[in-house]
Amino acid sequence: MRIDSQSQISLEDVPVTVLAESYGTPVYVYEENRIRENFRRADAAFRKHYPDFRFFYAIKCCNNLAIANILRQEGAGIDAASVNEILLAKELGLGGEHVMFSGNFLSDDDIRQGLESGVIFNLDDASLLPRVLKHGKPEVLSFRINPGYGKSSLGDFVTNAGPKAKFGVHPDHVLAAYKAAKEAGITRFGAHMMPGSCMIEPEYFELITGLLMDIVGRVGRELGITFEFVDLGGGLGIPYRHGEPALDLDETAKRIAGVFRKKVAEYGLTPPRLMMEPARYFVGDAGYLIGRVHTIKDSYTRIIGTDVGMNTLARPAMYGAYHHIYVNGREHEARQPVGLCGQICENTDYWVKERPLPAGTAIGDLVVIENAGAYGYTMSYQYNGRLRPAEVLVNGARHWLIRERETFQDLIRTVRVPEHLRPAAG
Repeated sequence: MRIDSQSQISLEDVPVTVLAESYGTPVYVYEENRIRENFRRADAAFRKHYPDFRFFYAIKCCNNLAIANILRQEGAGIDAASVNEILLAKELGLGGEHVMFSGNFLSDDDIRQGLESGVIFNLDDASLLPRVLKHGKPEVLSFRINPGYGKSSLGDFVTNAGPKAKFGVHPDHVLAAYKAAKEAGITRFGAHMMPGSCMIEPEYFELITGLLMDIVGRVGRELGITFEFVDLGGGLGIPYRHGEPALDLDETAKRIAGVFRKKVAEYGLTPPRLMMEPARYFVGDAGYLIGRVHTIKDSYTRIIGTDVGMNTLARPAMYGAYHHIYVNGREHEARQPVGLCGQICENTDYWVKERPLPAGTAIGDLVVIENAGAYGYTMSYQYNGRLRPAEVLVNGARHWLIRERETFQDLIRTVRVPEHLRPAAG
């Protein structure tokens, strides 16, 4: 993003005014070059410290196939949380060991389709193994391990490890899980964890990797299992608030590789491939949400009403997430504390309160919401009959529509009204 001397905002080289006029608002916009830069920076850092390394992209974060294809071109595999995300990977031309299936609380149909797809099967709990074996035997099996500790910079809602998390095999049950899999005739193994969400402290990644490898090391040593890979999950964070420090990626990779090698040697393991499956780090700060001011209300406080609501960007209403907001053409102005809301009939849609925004903000102005590339569009929904926005990709001065804006027909397309409930003709 660039802001010129007149406070006019451009995404790459495309003014937001052009994007709003071309595609309407609200609209998600992604900077292709930023995504590529983010991936290459991360890939180079980890390969520098551990050459046998690979990233898988957690496609749940931003599932537009145009965005996913950028990361496929850069060399990423796909982390799929559902069968439909396996099918998205197939649309990218990826399958087999280029896809990690990490669903949780799976149905029998999920298991059957996952096995038929031939992807890496990553089980969230040992209780799933007997059900999996009723349908077949995965070529490569991994268990998602809860290392007993976890944290997140975004709060408890997205702390994905530790006693309060729903994910992963309890540390005391991991040995039995791999033993049962080995006795069932499975010969190729991996290990996995979800360390947390949006972490920006290198020392945390070192700590959590060490905890995981102590569990993996004991299993490998006691059962004689060779782990082909260890997947450290995601969690590479980005700063959402201005002034927050960015993750020191080189230091993070150095610390992870150091403790990883140390534990491999300590437990006498054959060195596995090291993998991670972030997404926010790749696309979070490459995505923006453009909306328009429709109403300004002076009540107990001043509230700026826009077409960006909790249905369009759910994170603030769900768990108090912060996103920085710009007002196009007014960033040079003095500021006053105001509220900002969308058009949804819920008070949680009043998702910004007492935020210093430009005092001259007026009806018709464009607001640009930062760091919206991760868990933005994918968490949008149709409440109040408000439809999902368009998605656009920019590269230099070029821009493309990569997902059409929903229409009313999309709202009713799958609905079937029984004949006796339909209104009479005329």
